[in-house]
Amino acid sequence: MKTRVYVTLKNGVLDPQGKAIHHALEGLGFSGINDVRAGKLIELDHAPGLTEGEIEEMCRKLLANTVIENFRIERTEPAA
Repeated sequence: MKTRVYVTLKNGVLDPQGKAIHHALEGLGFSGINDVRAGKLIELDHAPGLTEGEIEEMCRKLLANTVIENFRIERTEPAA
């Protein structure tokens, strides 16, 4: 069983990595990009019995800093 966890900065939190990417894209001649926000993807390969609640607890305790980050959980394979 696989689950993806997407972690992104909350609105209003400064995103220097996103700004650097935006600047680099402009430097490469790409135009029309208004803003870039960077985040991270964490893919978990786990036993089928792991519940959504357990994964949320992992996010709140370790995978995301919930003061400044949001997270979204996406199961990539259906539960057995």
